[in-house]
Amino acid sequence: METIILAVVIAVVVLGALGGLLITSRLKKPLPPPPPSPPSKTDLTAPPAEPHVGDEAETPRDEQRRTIEEVDLPGGGAPTTVEEPPAAEKAPEIEIPEPSAGRLIRLRTRLSRSQNALGKGLLTLLSREHLDEDTWEEIEDTLLTADVGVQPTQELVERLRERVKVLGTRTPEELRGLLREELLKLVGTDMDREVKTEPESRKPGIVMVVGVNGTGKTTTTGKLARVLVADGRTVVLGAADTFRAAAADQLQTWGERVGAYTVRGPEAGDPASVAFDSVKEGKEMGVDVVLIDTAGRLHTKTGLMDELGKVKRVVEKHAPLDEVLLVLDATTGQNGLVQARVFSEVVDITGIVLTKLDGTAKGGIVIAVQNELGVPVKLIGLGEGPDDLAPFDPEAFVDALLGD
Repeated sequence: METIILAVVIAVVVLGALGGLLITSRLKKPLPPPPPSPPSKTDLTAPPAEPHVGDEAETPRDEQRRTIEEVDLPGGGAPTTVEEPPAAEKAPEIEIPEPSAGRLIRLRTRLSRSQNALGKGLLTLLSREHLDEDTWEEIEDTLLTADVGVQPTQELVERLRERVKVLGTRTPEELRGLLREELLKLVGTDMDREVKTEPESRKPGIVMVVGVNGTGKTTTTGKLARVLVADGRTVVLGAADTFRAAAADQLQTWGERVGAYTVRGPEAGDPASVAFDSVKEGKEMGVDVVLIDTAGRLHTKTGLMDELGKVKRVVEKHAPLDEVLLVLDATTGQNGLVQARVFSEVVDITGIVLTKLDGTAKGGIVIAVQNELGVPVKLIGLGEGPDDLAPFDPEAFVDALLGD
């Protein structure tokens, strides 16, 4: 009996333990989430703030919101500043060149600064009390050193001998007047020195500029354009020196400064073609003058001189040339005369332009080159300034040689 009771007690204990374990495991399971509570009235009337860029995942922020009455409407505030587009590049300003009339007289001081050694030397020698053979030889040497040339020197000395012998007493004023007269005869006052740019029966006038590189040929062409514009002419420039790109650029710059149009071709192109096109363009535009700058490589190369002759022939298919100006560097002396001879044989020079006459040049070159070619000096260059090219005036030139 006792055994049965013990067994029942053990069974009750075991059942109780199993029941406790089952209850504990149920208590450890998570409870289901409570149902959502209904929204309040406040939440319904206040709309959430709009998300900003990149703010979609953030909690909406409280922002101060404005009503439509508080927003500034267009027209009520300061005007909006609109940025103007950058201005286009301005064309170069057209310059007004100095009138050509009287230029040489205005530049007389600059000319006499380097030229009056000839005049002063002659006056000093002629003022000696006794003019013996040695003195006359010194006078000859002075003239030859000044690049006057052998034949003109002999002519001048012979005339001076005769007139001084007849004059007898020689005051400084008489000697100066005497020398001035004789120098004017040599320089020539009866030569036509006008640059021909106005043919009677047609338009435009055609001027070709030739010379050796380094004499200032391209610069002279540009300065001559300024002289013509200053005198009221319209000009087209032809950059026929196609062998130097810098020459075409330089000539175009000169043209732009005075409003002259420049015709140019491809580098190393045919110079005759550019010259032809320049005259054609000048005709179509109705300008007064066409200036053609040509190549100026060494004059000793026969092929290049033939090419210059070709340019002349091609241009004359349009119309005859009115001027062929040879540019000479006055400081080269007798070498300039050699150049003049060669060019004159090819293109029939009609006028001389002497450049750099304000430097170490000796004024006698004017007499020598005219005597050599029988062609007048028409223009002279007296400096680096744009308006330092002047029409040649024999009287002003001789006065500058003799000084004040």
